[in-house]
Amino acid sequence: MAAMRGNDDTSVPFMKMHGLGNDFVVIDARAHSIDVSPTLATALGDRHRGVGFDQLAVISDGPEFVHLTFYNSDGSLSSACGNATRCIARHLMDQTAEKTIKLSTERGVLHAIDVGNGLTSVNMGTPQLNWQEIPLASEMDSLELPIEGAPTATGMGNPHCTFFVQDLSDVDVPAIGALHEHHPLFPERTNVQVAQIVGPDHIRMRVWERGVGMTLASGSSSCAVAVAAARRGLTSRDVRLDLDGGSLSVSWKDDGVWMTGPTRHVFSGTLTPEFLDEIS
Repeated sequence: MAAMRGNDDTSVPFMKMHGLGNDFVVIDARAHSIDVSPTLATALGDRHRGVGFDQLAVISDGPEFVHLTFYNSDGSLSSACGNATRCIARHLMDQTAEKTIKLSTERGVLHAIDVGNGLTSVNMGTPQLNWQEIPLASEMDSLELPIEGAPTATGMGNPHCTFFVQDLSDVDVPAIGALHEHHPLFPERTNVQVAQIVGPDHIRMRVWERGVGMTLASGSSSCAVAVAAARRGLTSRDVRLDLDGGSLSVSWKDDGVWMTGPTRHVFSGTLTPEFLDEIS
């Protein structure tokens, strides 16, 4: 079975959320038991026959904190999803009237804060800069990879490959993303970003996500670009990043990489028995 029904044996509730157009289906498995498989995730991610999303996020109970599990639209797992983490943190803080919350992910325990004005900040953890942690296929300096364009590799719980260019408008980002997602230097595939430095605290970027394709925004990618730019001496550690879907602020601090931006709960719905039966 791809999925078990909710408590009323008729449907499974879900929420549709997005951060800067980076969109998610969120299922709270604490209230409605559902066995998520790659088949279910892929069917849900179909924008014509399912609901459609960049990532599926499943909320479950953890030993200490609420746990989040992420799936890409091709059914593959992702250890980190910054914008989805912010969206769910905002939802849970609204439910409890708390201003801070901790969430468990495969990346580790992440700390989120309501910073006011509709903005939510999450600490995405310390960046992984060593080739083994990212991971890369063999020992090398992650600052400049032996790939045309000398991109920088960064781990944020998932691997990232960042190209810096003079003029982003001249670059075919989908072609670069599709080419490098499966590059042999990245045994677990990689997210690909192409970034242009606008100023010492300002970056314009576009994102190709592994297992998804082009997305309007990506939280972990934004963190990776900010870290890569700071490591290369191109910007400070506090930057604004303009993506296709809007802007995020990223601050690389001693305790981790803090990412701040807006979230939106668009609608709530239910997965019907007919849909679940079709993919079971």
